[in-house]
Amino acid sequence: MSWKTVALGDICEFIRGLTYSKIDEVEFSNNAVLRATNIDLESNKLNLEEIRYINSSVKINEDKKVKLNDILICTASGSKSHLGKVAFINEQLDMAFGGFMAVLRVKENIEAKFLFNYLTSDIFLNHISQLAEGANINNLKFSQIQNLKINLPPLPIQQKIVEKLDTIFAEIDKATAAVEANANNVEALFQSYLKQVFKRGVEVWKKDILTNICNVTTGKWDANHAVENGAYRFYTCASQFLYCDTKRYDGKNIVLPGNGANVGELYFYDGAFDAYQRTYVLSEIKIMPEYLFYHLKSNWEETNRFKQYGSATNFLKIGNFKNYIVSYPAIDEQKNIVAKLDSISEELRKSAKLYTHKVSELVMLKQSILKQAFNGELVKAA
Repeated sequence: MSWKTVALGDICEFIRGLTYSKIDEVEFSNNAVLRATNIDLESNKLNLEEIRYINSSVKINEDKKVKLNDILICTASGSKSHLGKVAFINEQLDMAFGGFMAVLRVKENIEAKFLFNYLTSDIFLNHISQLAEGANINNLKFSQIQNLKINLPPLPIQQKIVEKLDTIFAEIDKATAAVEANANNVEALFQSYLKQVFKRGVEVWKKDILTNICNVTTGKWDANHAVENGAYRFYTCASQFLYCDTKRYDGKNIVLPGNGANVGELYFYDGAFDAYQRTYVLSEIKIMPEYLFYHLKSNWEETNRFKQYGSATNFLKIGNFKNYIVSYPAIDEQKNIVAKLDSISEELRKSAKLYTHKVSELVMLKQSILKQAFNGELVKAA
């Protein structure tokens, strides 16, 4: 049984998602809507933790709801890396899919999961990447992918390939989960040690509030202050720093994102930089800056009183942490604590790097197997 070359548009239907008004959004209703955030970029699995709901009075046509064996695809995103990501619908869900999404619904004699696996392969992902770079797009139209050529075997071979991929990927997922669990365990051990260090001397060390130990200020620039080849780091509320041509801070400082998903994170930087207007900077620190960083890190992230939760985003207000109590010993003991924690942190960094490398190898293995599958090497025709 020979393979044939077909166009994507010949083997599936493309259905755009539901558009609705912002005023129709409610806390909960029977009208659940899947969005781009419900597709995990790394695993291509559906995440149902953050579902959007719209008013029950809004009539949703059945074609705007996902069906069993549909392939959900992201067609618009602020991040190009999320464009074209897919998830397979393997259960009955009474849920619609939003306007930045679409569904690929296969026609007869096509194994839906065969197509899904193809859409997670580098063959498709490279095609999307080239589209995004060439046209500078962050909106995906079916016309841009419907002529993509796919090598399609007969249905029995498609089913055999899917079965084999399911078996292999289950083992790879198990190995990936084990690696990630080991990485989390190392981080948990370090966090546990941090707590012990600062708990041990809390009764006898000096104490003061945070704002007596350092200056707490925010940056004054908006995001447009960033330039591509700036001389200095530009810290924003994102996990990645940018660059700019000005410096307001220098030396050893601690940076805290003031809103967004990274509220509660802490960054230590030794050097000249500037900051976004909603980013806090702890500067002119009167005790050892590295000691203060570790002290804050020992319980900062789990202290929910530092976070405020708004309707759109998490945010941090100076009033919530300016009276944070810092306990600290004499400078020589601060140095000893920092030296020990630096050493452990370096070992942690090496372990994290090793685990990241192992996960990357497993991702590459997955792509190698997908390549074999669509080259006809994984399952031979009878």
